[in-house]
Amino acid sequence: MTNSDVTTQLNARSRTLVEGDNRAGARAMLKAIGLTDDDLKKPLIAIANTWTEIGPCNHNHLRILSSSIKESIRRAGGTPLEFNTISISDGITMGTEGMKASLISREMVADSIELVTRANYFDGVIAISSCDKTIPGTIMALLRLDLPSVMIYGGSIAPGHYNGRDLTVQDVFEAIGAYAADRISREEFAAIENEACPGPGACGGQFTANTMSMVAELMGISPMGVNDVPAVGADKVTVSEEKKGAAARVGELILDLIERDWRPSKFITRKSLENAIVGAAGSGGSTNAILHTLAFAREAGIPFTLDDIENISSHVPLLVDMKPTGKYTAVDLHEAGGIRLFARRMLEGGYLHGDVMTVTGRTLTEEAAAARETPGQRVIAPLDAPINDSGGLVVLKGNLAPRGAVIKRKGDEPPYHKGPARVFDREEDAMDAVQHGRIVAGDVVIIRYEGPVGGPGMREMLGVTAALTGQNLGRDVLLITDGRFSGATKGMCIGHVAPEAMIGGPIGLLREGDIIECDIATRSLNVLLSEEELEARRAAWVAPKPHYASGVMRKYANTALQADDGAVTNVFA
Repeated sequence: MTNSDVTTQLNARSRTLVEGDNRAGARAMLKAIGLTDDDLKKPLIAIANTWTEIGPCNHNHLRILSSSIKESIRRAGGTPLEFNTISISDGITMGTEGMKASLISREMVADSIELVTRANYFDGVIAISSCDKTIPGTIMALLRLDLPSVMIYGGSIAPGHYNGRDLTVQDVFEAIGAYAADRISREEFAAIENEACPGPGACGGQFTANTMSMVAELMGISPMGVNDVPAVGADKVTVSEEKKGAAARVGELILDLIERDWRPSKFITRKSLENAIVGAAGSGGSTNAILHTLAFAREAGIPFTLDDIENISSHVPLLVDMKPTGKYTAVDLHEAGGIRLFARRMLEGGYLHGDVMTVTGRTLTEEAAAARETPGQRVIAPLDAPINDSGGLVVLKGNLAPRGAVIKRKGDEPPYHKGPARVFDREEDAMDAVQHGRIVAGDVVIIRYEGPVGGPGMREMLGVTAALTGQNLGRDVLLITDGRFSGATKGMCIGHVAPEAMIGGPIGLLREGDIIECDIATRSLNVLLSEEELEARRAAWVAPKPHYASGVMRKYANTALQADDGAVTNVFA
């Protein structure tokens, strides 16, 4: 394709912004940043980058990837223009009031990309993201805009190393509990903290970021073989040539997408969402994948429910042995054969829809056919010897969660738990009780008023769950929250309880000592109280005062839907 072809075929949308005598003012301002008339005749490509200095996930490696993308766009005949969005680190804010900003930031990432793109009439969009909320936030924006677009993941951090074992940030959170219980020394505690995160990249297990990276490839919005390339090379600090090359391929792809008018609405379908859940369940991924996939469905207007997710997960085998419930890291997955190999396994078993199209213009089956398995790898199990016969994501219902709640399983946890409720109205109080030994085997820890509206923002309870695991209580204590617990836990945890306490959900009616029963086999979660008693408590219940009277937190609380609707703010029924 010649440059003149590009000019006449691929820049139709941006002509509104820069073409004609009446657009001289816009051209003058764009020339002030170094663009020429020739640049402005080419298709204008948005580079939405979630780069920040705060934390390793979205750090400087994203700017390096952006440079590779921009160079390849220029070579292909386009004009790239980069802008930034916000980013909140779950790992840094975990356990503090600041963590309430995390899920809310997903909406702001989506909103900001939508606003800048609509305002500037870009012909195509490339989003670069690399953590728990920036990945779904960018995808939500691309679904809304429905322009030729693609998302690229910045990649996983390299594992840390201590005392003969690989480390992730999960090990630090577990060390907090272990140190509080006098199970490790101060020196070992400090060593784990210092060695766990050696450089840039997202948290290295199948936590939310790597789960959503896999979801993005299986859903088709990211080119297969790009996302699972780690953020850095062998030195654990420098962006690898492999990752820069993957980014460059995305820059070339965007011009092809514009030429074919290949938009998310043409390939993100109900089948795509089902593939996303297969990926999350079959890889032992984060429960946040449920929240975010439901959000994608709401943004795209595709009917998709918790019941659909439960039906899919219950029939999908668990094949990937990754932290936090397993042994290996995301770097190990890449070296074993990556997402392609996992997809090929699942396609061979008939668990994925292979006929769905992807952003490359090829089907999922065609993309997975290029998989290469490393001989002797142990990260991805064979179909005839799965880690577990059913996926790790289980949806429970009952009088404690009429609209559903989510538990993540590897398969070796107790399938049944019955015990007294230990009720806490904020995460900090529960953490204090755990750290001071007031939680014992058999207890059911209830952390409520942490939902989308009540938090607001659904804080993630990794600190509490990891502390329980660090005290060897992970299998013996059940945690239930209307907030989140993600995939970063080895304990028995139920989250995303809907409806939440703040809007009168049954979790808000619990009292200290109530007996809670969780039965995985029957997919049930109940408090052993009569309906008459629950009704009496409901009649006496009064909603607490909101934590925020104004600002972005209150705005989110006023507009957010419940967890079973993805906790989105963009749907007005």
